[in-house]
Amino acid sequence: MSAAPTTVTLGPDSDLAEVFELAQQLRVDSVRASTAAGSGHPTSSLSAADLMAVLMTRHLRYDWAAPDNPAGDHLIFSKGHASPLLYAMFKAAGAIDDDELMTTYRRFGHRLQGHPTPALPWVDLATGSLGQGIAYGVGIALAGRELEQQPYRVWVLCGDSEMAEGSVWEALDKAGHHRLGNFVALVDVNRLGQSGPTELEWDTDAYARRVEAFGCRALVVDGHDLAEVDRALTVAADGTAPTVVVARTVKGRGVSEVADKNGWHGKPLPKDMAERAVAELGGVRHLAVDGPRPPAAGGIPVGAGKSGPVELPRYEVGDEVATRVAFGAALAALGARPEVVALDAEVGNSTHSEDFGKAHPERFFQTYIAEQQMIADAVGMAVRGFRPYATTFAAFLTRAHDFIRMAAVSQITMSLCGTHSGVEIGADGPSQMGVEDLAMMRAVLGSTVLYPSDATSAAALTAAMADLDGISYLRTTRGAYPVLYAAGESFPVGGSKTLRHGEHDRVTLLGAGVTLHECLAAAEELAADGIPARVVDLYSVKPVDTDTLVRAARETGALVVAEDHHPEGGIGEAVLSALAPGGHQPAFAHLAVTGLPGSGTTAELLDAAGISRTHIARAARKLLDR
Repeated sequence: MSAAPTTVTLGPDSDLAEVFELAQQLRVDSVRASTAAGSGHPTSSLSAADLMAVLMTRHLRYDWAAPDNPAGDHLIFSKGHASPLLYAMFKAAGAIDDDELMTTYRRFGHRLQGHPTPALPWVDLATGSLGQGIAYGVGIALAGRELEQQPYRVWVLCGDSEMAEGSVWEALDKAGHHRLGNFVALVDVNRLGQSGPTELEWDTDAYARRVEAFGCRALVVDGHDLAEVDRALTVAADGTAPTVVVARTVKGRGVSEVADKNGWHGKPLPKDMAERAVAELGGVRHLAVDGPRPPAAGGIPVGAGKSGPVELPRYEVGDEVATRVAFGAALAALGARPEVVALDAEVGNSTHSEDFGKAHPERFFQTYIAEQQMIADAVGMAVRGFRPYATTFAAFLTRAHDFIRMAAVSQITMSLCGTHSGVEIGADGPSQMGVEDLAMMRAVLGSTVLYPSDATSAAALTAAMADLDGISYLRTTRGAYPVLYAAGESFPVGGSKTLRHGEHDRVTLLGAGVTLHECLAAAEELAADGIPARVVDLYSVKPVDTDTLVRAARETGALVVAEDHHPEGGIGEAVLSALAPGGHQPAFAHLAVTGLPGSGTTAELLDAAGISRTHIARAARKLLDR
């Protein structure tokens, strides 16, 4: 029986010759794991191995046995496809063993997934949609300095291909604006992307000029010169400026058969080639890393110990108040909870998120017109235990949809509010009209979608979101409408409100937001014609109140849904999806925005879209005349 391999442990005082051996081990294990899995990105891992070997031995202040240490640094692989390298680092740190790396990577039911996710305790959030990790890093760095007052640093490994993403530059712009000295990005400039050379190839000076133009410090290095990398990381960690280390590297470094050769992106090495590669890299090693420890934890977080009662605004029935106004007032009241933070994309005076900023300026963050970074900042703050509310016009949240989608993959909890929804906004025209947002948010995994129709329900639902898991979305309208509910009314998520009903109802009118008010007016018109109509407020779009819908279908036999949204993916489809499993097939009419709206008054636009009270009453009569 052969003796067990001897393990050598490397620490902050290890010489660079030993760090080089660690880099070679990371390369070997990246090749072995991807070949064993039959898929993966070994060449993208090989190029960054020297950067990561220096980082984890000498600069990453992290306790692998206590990933929740509040002062510990954060490492984000924005180039998440280089997961073989990240998992090889986890092995070197003793967080996982060789058996897990070799037998579970990219296999069904295991935590070492193709791109890293928080299924692993050393991973803050899911990456792999390129251009996002660097943005999340800015959000975490901002949380550490402004909210937690912790000394941790955030290190982000980026690929050169993703530097073409606009979200990267939104992130660097905000890092520069906030002078985030605790933020460091390392760009692995290995020249080759998925289908050929990158836009700038090895023009590291061009990268540096761009970085500096956004207010960050650029350090250009040979990414395979360990001494040069070590010096750059020492400078980057001085805390004086947000820093981007631009590292020229070679894709496939160390393996002559693939080094700097196109066509190997995302391809594991065949078994025979992998064996030659491991031999060329010096064989399997058994080095362990015990790097720098986190410093002492920082001071008292912002808002700590200041929790007080949440006193929501109260409104009188009949008063005309916009739901966006009620949202802002309720959000400001929620500031009594120290974990609540608010983010704005330079429209806070319209969305009324600025109400929170006036009441709690230390927890209000202005991202300007950068919706992707607003969501990324919110995600970063959620990672650190805060409860973010991020707000902009509903139409502009669509720009950040991929960030919202990936936040769900990361199992993030946060609240979003989209204001100025639908054609209801009036004269601004179609570029400002959110008529796709319900579909977008309903499709997000595990999301909650809420659409209040008056100020009382808007305030209550704003507060309810603070206790929901996952991603919740509140849709509000621009105009002021009568308050329908008395202060203190309960609005459980998944519920609805039946505002008008009788035992002889012949049709049910279903609406939310502005169309609920149109449904109420249509019901009055129908009543004048001797047609009793039920009116239901579907303030909870996801989950929807199936029981009420089934009862309405059974008792009235006819449903009219009116929504200020495109028909695809909105309230109508939510209603039909709820009724379908039980086989309920009432007479059904779906009124939604099907054409391209223009400018006009609210009344003109609702009528032109076919969702006004006149159209709702007409649709009900048509169903009953069948």
